[in-house]
Amino acid sequence: MKWQLLAAAAAAVLLATGPAAAQGAQPTAAEAKAFVEAAETQLAAAGEYAARAAWVRANFITEDTQWLDSRAAAEGAQLVTKLALQAARFNGVVVDGVTARKLKLLKLYLTLPPAERPGAAAELAFLSTKLNSTYSTGKFAYKGKPITLNDAEDVMRLSRDPAELKAVWEGWHSISPVMRPDYARLVTLANEGSKGLGFADTGALWRSNYDMEPDAFAAETDRLWKQVEPFYRNLHCYVRAKLNAKYGDAVQARTGPIRADLLGNMWAQQWGHIYDVVQPTGGTASYSLDKQLTVQGYDAVKMVKTGEKFYSSLGFAPLPETFWRRSLIVRPQDREVVCHASAWDVDSKDDIRIKMCTKVTGEDFATVHHELGHNYYQRAYKNQPTLFRGAANDGFHEAIGDFAALSATTPTYLQQVGLLQSVPGAEEDIPFLLKMALDKIAFLPFGLLVDRWRWQVFSGQVTPETYNDAWWKLRTQYQGIVPPGRRPADAFDPGAKYHVPGNTPYTRYFLAHIYQFQFHRAACKQAGWKGPLHRCSVYGQKEVGAKFNAMMELGQSQPWPQTLATFTGETRTDASAVAAYFHPLDKWLTVQNKGQRCGW
Repeated sequence: MKWQLLAAAAAAVLLATGPAAAQGAQPTAAEAKAFVEAAETQLAAAGEYAARAAWVRANFITEDTQWLDSRAAAEGAQLVTKLALQAARFNGVVVDGVTARKLKLLKLYLTLPPAERPGAAAELAFLSTKLNSTYSTGKFAYKGKPITLNDAEDVMRLSRDPAELKAVWEGWHSISPVMRPDYARLVTLANEGSKGLGFADTGALWRSNYDMEPDAFAAETDRLWKQVEPFYRNLHCYVRAKLNAKYGDAVQARTGPIRADLLGNMWAQQWGHIYDVVQPTGGTASYSLDKQLTVQGYDAVKMVKTGEKFYSSLGFAPLPETFWRRSLIVRPQDREVVCHASAWDVDSKDDIRIKMCTKVTGEDFATVHHELGHNYYQRAYKNQPTLFRGAANDGFHEAIGDFAALSATTPTYLQQVGLLQSVPGAEEDIPFLLKMALDKIAFLPFGLLVDRWRWQVFSGQVTPETYNDAWWKLRTQYQGIVPPGRRPADAFDPGAKYHVPGNTPYTRYFLAHIYQFQFHRAACKQAGWKGPLHRCSVYGQKEVGAKFNAMMELGQSQPWPQTLATFTGETRTDASAVAAYFHPLDKWLTVQNKGQRCGW
């Protein structure tokens, strides 16, 4: 039935593009509008088919499901590329604002556009699926048995043995060298497709998704980084001193970069797991969310139910019954699955789901609130036309859930949902803010550099032979970290991060870490909150929820600054909300770092 719809829609496109096209006549505004409407019909049908194929592959990783997913992705990519090239026929045609925006978005629809030549889409889809699956099924030998990334992350989180951390870090990074030739070929193919659509390269295509010129967007991210960089350097300086005190000069020097495997996370992108190492003297928190969840009998499903309750308290409708039947919430023991947490909108209507191998931890408690944010956003814009069913920009999609998680991680909220009996006093503000900064602030340079590296790869500035050297140059420049040992000549360490083989643009996460605080500041102001920003929870604030939902319902129907203004009253991304949230901690860190040689 899906392919019958596609055939019918394809016929409609042929009608919409002729006979003027055949005669070489100037196309009209009416023809442009008809073309867009027919294209949206095709995209809706192909999108659902591809989503179902991808869901099956992600939940049952076999050669057959990979083949099905690859084929669906190839056919979908081929369709979108064809439509994007046809959309170029209407360049220069004066059309209404809605049609003009849809024509633009159509050209930006694909992350990796294939060239319009036989075999290009199939090869690109095959490589994309292969890279994704290589990552998702990756295992390495540790203590005589193969372990997965989930197992390795547990070691990185809990171990304080530098030799063990180094072994596990290097073990996981050993799964990715095999990806390098496939990734290099994928870059070549994607660039060929991007140039066919009129972009300099695929990086320029990605940067064109923000209602500004690609170079202007790159400059905008530089501006935002300069707003938060001093605070990051303050945090880095403090953490390095604590690691030096813990491990000694032979493991972590008092000056220079930090060893990447000592930070509690496989990619050193979040440092919250080493709070026990860097906590202030006498700064032990009066509670552990991990322990509270266990003591109160939480399991994975109850965590998701609690996340739903948060959104319901804002006035949002409950999740559909199908969500609970179709989501993957616990890692199955009988098959390989993609465990990386994700939210799915299968039919662009009501078939929303999450897929994550949930653990009963404070980290996953926040992740649940984050992933559900995607689902509620997807449902909010479902009544928009197909090409407007998306975030105002991709940073919004990530920030929606992170905004919810900012409330969900406060002691205020934990008391509201019964996980705490009382809210700790002001004496626990610095420990709380330090824990938050170890995740939120520590992430910012990593959130920026992943795509900085890919922009350089796509532009040809970085070649396959220098992939790894360029990766570590950026990681040291922005994060101030280095690998735990000399890297092998064939290393492809970018491939050890899901979003690189998964071909997911990453700047969205950097933006989300700014937007979430803008949303939080605006919401707390609307709720009449008078206390410190870091103690504010908007749980139960239905008026805030109604205004927030009104922003989400707009989808991608207008430039994102206008959408941002509907909720925050601001038209520019602004990291001052980050500074306001963490101001007490930044002052405290400055005092703690007195006498240290900060920087690297």
